[in-house]
Amino acid sequence: MNNSAVISLKQIKKIYDMGGAEEVQALRGVSLDIHKNEYVAIMGPSGSGKSTLMNIIGCLDTPTSGLYEFNGINVSEMNDNQLAKIRNKEIGFVFQTFNLLARSNALHNVELPLIYAGVSSTDRKRLAHEALDHVGLGDRVHHKPNELSGGQRQRVAVARALVNKPSILLADEPTGNLDTKTGDEIMVLFEELHSEGNTIILVTHEEYIAEHAHRIIRLRDGMIEVDEMVNNRKRVLA
Repeated sequence: MNNSAVISLKQIKKIYDMGGAEEVQALRGVSLDIHKNEYVAIMGPSGSGKSTLMNIIGCLDTPTSGLYEFNGINVSEMNDNQLAKIRNKEIGFVFQTFNLLARSNALHNVELPLIYAGVSSTDRKRLAHEALDHVGLGDRVHHKPNELSGGQRQRVAVARALVNKPSILLADEPTGNLDTKTGDEIMVLFEELHSEGNTIILVTHEEYIAEHAHRIIRLRDGMIEVDEMVNNRKRVLA
């Protein structure tokens, strides 16, 4: 195992029991390392295992077998409470559907991970303000989700993901609910976050979105088919 890796997977398998004698092998022995400040896209067709891999990397699920180390700590066999602590402290999630509280303003939505972490009210508000400023929404802190555009809502979600200063930013189809122009703006934001030293793992089925990353991992039938570095950017942002 490479101890310098933020994410280190060794022969990860995930089997779902569908009842009776039927089993689905979602992952069939995936091994990979992701290091600090990498920008990685995980791709694959439906049924390739990319969602399962994302859930395991994000500590939302545990492997059937294999070893998963997060910052050198074995998380493969952690219980639900231990995994929840890792998720809250070490992983910032950005989802396609934003997952914002409809009745709460942007500031409170961004504060949520800090509430779970037991941070004081004064510090929570300061850190949430800083995170919203960071994504260009310092003037929208008191707006509720229905008062924001789709792109602004996704920026709130990114601010919430960053507020705990996590080890990785895990984004699942982050532009899936956005038009092309707004999606491009979010991808520019991810580029900026990566340039500031953030480690980003992007799960997508869109080739043009994946090409923003510097490394693309392609899954097929629960295995890594291709793991390639992207040196020449094929797409120039408008």
